[in-house]
Amino acid sequence: LHISLLSQKSSKREWKPLEEHGCTDVPWLLLFVLFCVGMGFICGFLIATGAAARLLSGYDSYGNICGQKNVKVEGIVNSGLDLTNKKYVFFLDPCNIDLLHQKIKSLALCVSACPMKELRTLADIQKFAETNGSSLCSYELQPSEYTTDPRAAKLCPKYPVPESAPIPFFHRCAPVNISCYAKFAEALITFVSDSSVLHRLISGVMTSKEIIMGLCLLSLVLSMILMVIIRYISRVLVWILTILVILGSLGGTGVLWWLYAKQRISANAVESQIAKDNLQALLIYAISATVFTVILLLIMLIMRKRVALTIALFHVAGKVFIHLPLLVFQPFWTFFVLILFWTYWITVLLFLGTTGNPVPNEEGFVEFRMVGPLKYMWWYHVVGLIWISEFILACQQMTVAGAVVTYYFTREKRNLPFTPILASVNRLVCYHLGTVAKGSFIITLVKIPRMILMYIHTQLKGKENACARCMLKACICCLWCLEKCLTYLNQNAYTATAINSTNFCTSAKDAFVILVENALRVAAINTVGDFMLFLGKVLIVCSTGLAGIMLLNYQQDYTIWVLPLIIVCLFAFLVAHCFLSIYEMVVDVLFLCFAIDTKYNDGSPGKEFYMDKVLM
Repeated sequence: LHISLLSQKSSKREWKPLEEHGCTDVPWLLLFVLFCVGMGFICGFLIATGAAARLLSGYDSYGNICGQKNVKVEGIVNSGLDLTNKKYVFFLDPCNIDLLHQKIKSLALCVSACPMKELRTLADIQKFAETNGSSLCSYELQPSEYTTDPRAAKLCPKYPVPESAPIPFFHRCAPVNISCYAKFAEALITFVSDSSVLHRLISGVMTSKEIIMGLCLLSLVLSMILMVIIRYISRVLVWILTILVILGSLGGTGVLWWLYAKQRISANAVESQIAKDNLQALLIYAISATVFTVILLLIMLIMRKRVALTIALFHVAGKVFIHLPLLVFQPFWTFFVLILFWTYWITVLLFLGTTGNPVPNEEGFVEFRMVGPLKYMWWYHVVGLIWISEFILACQQMTVAGAVVTYYFTREKRNLPFTPILASVNRLVCYHLGTVAKGSFIITLVKIPRMILMYIHTQLKGKENACARCMLKACICCLWCLEKCLTYLNQNAYTATAINSTNFCTSAKDAFVILVENALRVAAINTVGDFMLFLGKVLIVCSTGLAGIMLLNYQQDYTIWVLPLIIVCLFAFLVAHCFLSIYEMVVDVLFLCFAIDTKYNDGSPGKEFYMDKVLM
């Protein structure tokens, strides 16, 4: 009843594609702008309070920032020093990494130069200090005391001191030899039990980097080619899939009945309880398979026209990419903007890690801890990561929807704008940023509780009882399903907004009514279409992986090239997913336009169809 009432209300208001443009969900745009201002305020506050200087210039274990004069910290010796000429952070034991707390367990000092060669003894450390003017031992020891003072065993670096080089922009002395971090890498890569294996894996990646880059480029080219030719092979793929499903179900059912008949003959000769149980089980399996096959065949018979619609939509989507070639580059722009935002977000996150008031720890060194309301900046920053990332992805969806809507509802394709993509971006910026902000916020509201529950589940792993574990997993699963449903509805709401320039709630309601009225068509597109796109991804990954095996096989220098191949296959899948997700988006937008077209037009004069002849 509720859906029928929504349908009646929706039908009262006519759809007027691209005829009216107006600003939508302005309050949500203002809220989003205020939130972004808050994100900027956090960054400014961290820079003003010295967190940025501590991150970029580095600081020692006594709270002194390297390369500048410092203020005395009460209760901490060696604080408040003038370290203008000491611009680099040096760790006395850089290889002592605490995996649990993700930090280096070592005394940190500010030095004027990093040791550019290995120092094997205290005498070498003393000579380095006298030659380069860089004291690698604690501040209370003079270079002349390195070999005579008994405190040098604790206050000087653990030797041999590895060769180090300053990290660009961050003024930290880092060991040049990666074997220093072998234990850390082995802890991350659990299947590596031998450091020599780890070294061979890393050397395989480094020496085959040209091949890896070439194969990544190959996956990119294959993805772009597939987007062009998928319209021609979609019909073949669907029929192959249909024939395989029919043959598989009929063949499986036939084999079960044949086994049942064979077992029945042998059971008459040998009367045993086990034989009777097996015979009864086979009969149940055969009957179940028969029922399943009949239902499957009826569904395929009913859905055959809907499957034909899916093929037609894929064909028209191929035409869209020919008329709108800039659609192919949408993943690049989105990825570029996301990388810029994530870089900013990670930078501010690092600022947050070095902000706060200097507090002495148990060892007598300085740690920076946030107290009071400042502790909640972390949560604000995390919410910002999710909301703004979803906002950027939603902008891509709205841009694609606007461009495809323009293509569909332009009767004469010769009259298309010169750049429909740029026209869509212009409409988005001028009218619909508020709608995008609202839609992305709804996804954020679902995603945050799911992430919190996943974190709780991780923290309680092995501690909670079976019932609590089952409840947590069920809640996480339900929230994941809800997020996927809302994402799909949001995408269709953006399409409705692009067509009618209505606000988010109205567009979501109208799109929901259309989708419910075409439920069988939606099911066909989301099953057959998604499977075809999945096959496309598999094709690209397999082709890239096969090319990688052939190239790496002819290189005799590689002892282990599993890791380069894994890197290439993962990149190929990521690229294929990005490109084919755009294709899937175009198909979904075309379907909603088609459903609206068939609902409000009948081909009569004054109500001519907008659709392509293939869809007719």
